[in-house]
Amino acid sequence: MHKRFLIIALVVILAAAGLWHLATINSPKQDAVAETGVTVGKKLTPFTLPDLEGKSIALGKPGKVTVINFWATWCPPCRAEMPELDRFYQKYRQTVDFYAVNVQEPPVQVAEFLAKNQYSLPVITDKEGAVARMYRINAIPTTIVVDAHGVIRYRKAGGVTMAELEGVIKELL
Repeated sequence: MHKRFLIIALVVILAAAGLWHLATINSPKQDAVAETGVTVGKKLTPFTLPDLEGKSIALGKPGKVTVINFWATWCPPCRAEMPELDRFYQKYRQTVDFYAVNVQEPPVQVAEFLAKNQYSLPVITDKEGAVARMYRINAIPTTIVVDAHGVIRYRKAGGVTMAELEGVIKELL
């Protein structure tokens, strides 16, 4: 009897997952995401997110080279790259816009992490993960570099070093 219940439950779950997948494939929201500039060579679609104090910050406007890093405090590779990102920000903050986009964590928790580690880079929060989904951030950390014309020139899933970022922006400044 127990085996039969498990088999029925599994069939129901698989059927529901299949219907959900079909619904998302054909949804207008999915089509809009497919048109969003998320790959190298495409224009970055502008977006606005709050900083840790709740002030709205608009990203994606042409004019300056911009580095956007999606991350979370619980993520070991994110934590490992953070000192490099902070040094990069300190060195290039006059010539490059830099934003660390925290994905789905409370601002208080993020602020505590930054203070504890003495990081000063600007952080904005994607509390619902909507922007991360829009930009197809399937792994964190993910870093995107946008040129002064608003075109994505670099995208990397996984940790990034200061030297890597310097190599990318050297071509764009």
